[in-house]
Amino acid sequence: MSKGLFISIEGPDGSGKSTQIENIKQFFCDKGIDIVFTREPGGTAIGERIREIILDKNCSEMDYMTEAMLYAAARSQHVAQVIRPSLEEGKIVICDRFVDSSIAYQGYGRKLGDAVAIINGFAIGKCLPDVTFLMKLDPRIGRRRIDADKQDRLEREQDDFHIAVFEGYLELEKKYKDRIVGIDASRSIEEIKVDIYKKLEELLKGVTG
Repeated sequence: MSKGLFISIEGPDGSGKSTQIENIKQFFCDKGIDIVFTREPGGTAIGERIREIILDKNCSEMDYMTEAMLYAAARSQHVAQVIRPSLEEGKIVICDRFVDSSIAYQGYGRKLGDAVAIINGFAIGKCLPDVTFLMKLDPRIGRRRIDADKQDRLEREQDDFHIAVFEGYLELEKKYKDRIVGIDASRSIEEIKVDIYKKLEELLKGVTG
């Protein structure tokens, strides 16, 4: 690797992100390429403690702006401690959710608007993914895939919230079409994997060629 590569995976809850993350890991493993896998919120000891607060079902009284700022705080630590250093070492970083999640969930879902992007601008600086795979699936379908007793605080929100989040993702796909790759997640696991692998091959040529 001549330079680092930053890949993020986004999408509504229950859209199949976890399955395709494992496929992405396998893609690089098959090529003998080590990766740094991480997640948000979390990725660091501090971030994981913030994650517990954000997703805690008992924190139902949390203010929306508090929620947004907690995500940004965890992300700032994540970028400083894990993501940026790994990229500077020429490593491949794969992240389960990143800044697009905050813009979709808090900016659109919570209707906080541009404030979310501004807050996260301080958190990430110029650290953005080289490519973001967006798993596109009707959130009403995705939510049915998650057992009710296993849903976290955000997953328990009503359909109108999750629909607004999904619409936010679609807006981001239009706005950042050079970075965000929309994936029809209603298809089979294998069909989705083929599309993702094709894009990953293109990315590798760009950083190793």
